[in-house]
Amino acid sequence: MNDTLNHIRNRPRFKLYTHLSPEAYENNLKTYLQSNEAQFCGNVNREVATIFVKTEESNYWKPNLSIRVEKEENTTVIRGIFGPSSAVWTFFMFLYFLWAICWMVFFTLFYVERQINTYNYPWALPCSIVTIFLILLTYAAARFGQLKAKDEMKALRQFAEESTYPHEKKSNF
Repeated sequence: MNDTLNHIRNRPRFKLYTHLSPEAYENNLKTYLQSNEAQFCGNVNREVATIFVKTEESNYWKPNLSIRVEKEENTTVIRGIFGPSSAVWTFFMFLYFLWAICWMVFFTLFYVERQINTYNYPWALPCSIVTIFLILLTYAAARFGQLKAKDEMKALRQFAEESTYPHEKKSNF
């Protein structure tokens, strides 16, 4: 079996090379999208394409397939990434960063308080524990969103495989 297909199945990113020009690949992607417009929608241009699965409901972790087409020497490089919108990624990374900083501050206050034998911050340890709970809650929300979008992710992977595999020149993994 082809390496690219295995990597598309196992990773959220893929890279492949094709003999098609960027314009021909754009036309191929538009044709494939139009032939499957009952299931997919998206925006396709010569350099970037974003593909979504049509669904009745829309949740915060709605995945998409982002494809970037680049010209290198005598070949066209197609790079794809599966996942939620960049705004969702940024929001979750912000929450992780915020909770981690809060935990470090609270735990440092608790530790320093114990080292110098003062009791100025009796709330530091409980706040540290609450912050750990918030980190776990954020992680659970992300996993829940991923599980809820599992079928859409499978459909996007199928779209990537069927629309790009026939035009692959050579895999460089």
